[in-house]
Amino acid sequence: MDKQRIGFIGLGNVGGKLAGSLLRHGVNLGVLDLDAGRVADFVARGAHSAASPKAMAEAVDIVITCLPSPAASRAVLESADGVLAGLAAGKIWLEMSTTDAAEVKRIGALVEARGGMAMDCPVSGGCHRAATGNISIFAGGSRAAFERILPVLKILGRQILHTGPLGSASALKVVTNYLCTVHLAALAEALTVCRVAGMDMNTAYEAIRISSGNSFVHETESQVILNGSRDIGFTMDLVIKDVGLFDQLAQELKVPLELSPLVLGIFRDGERRYGPREHSPNIIRRLEDACGVKVLGQGFPAEMIDDQPEAEGYEVRPTRQSRQRP
Repeated sequence: MDKQRIGFIGLGNVGGKLAGSLLRHGVNLGVLDLDAGRVADFVARGAHSAASPKAMAEAVDIVITCLPSPAASRAVLESADGVLAGLAAGKIWLEMSTTDAAEVKRIGALVEARGGMAMDCPVSGGCHRAATGNISIFAGGSRAAFERILPVLKILGRQILHTGPLGSASALKVVTNYLCTVHLAALAEALTVCRVAGMDMNTAYEAIRISSGNSFVHETESQVILNGSRDIGFTMDLVIKDVGLFDQLAQELKVPLELSPLVLGIFRDGERRYGPREHSPNIIRRLEDACGVKVLGQGFPAEMIDDQPEAEGYEVRPTRQSRQRP
């Protein structure tokens, strides 16, 4: 790994933690972000910076982007001083943003036209696991590209799934984020009903946790809801972007969804009420306001901390392979 030069563009809530894992493992790391303070922090810890995405791509073997929207990725890749202008044969672009599968494939074709390789590698599992290298990674692209970047992915995450061709990982990522959002909305309703019914909220939390109603979302986001911080490192505008991408995909495929438009409407209303940068678990505030209650427990953490020891990642292989039927 010490011979690989990696450039990381986008040091936000998730990107900064992923880049931190690379730096912690002694990777030759370049960083770039609109926030000069974030870049300076990484440089102080041993990373180097670049004047532009083009300069970054020229200086490294692998360029990783982790950005807030498809529009941001387009700007970073396709501007006059963007990543594409600095790519050369043999270099690799990893898109770790949650983005549109069709857009990844379009830009990926431009990367390949320059002799490079492209993969979409979004992560799932929460910011707290991104910080420790224990997050899960979906990886879409050729098997040859996957095997080349697998050593890097083993640093960035714990469970790594090769999902198929370029774009497949991004499609699965918006599917899983949609499912997460559905359960967050359902938990907001369930917890509020428990509170209005006069139940002890610590007991209610445990009842859900040990039951068939449990989920990863409950074991993480319900805790910061009951603490009152509502801080899971994710915001209303990002939920709307992700569920919007899922809903757009379903519409393109002519799948007549019913829950997705409802959930999207709930979070759009939350954004109108509380602002785009409000913590996403605070969607429960809509119900608290309507019922005149605060849904709180005792002893829950203000933010999630990953208590799993850091370990080298590994490839997850599907237990069964089946032929796709129409």
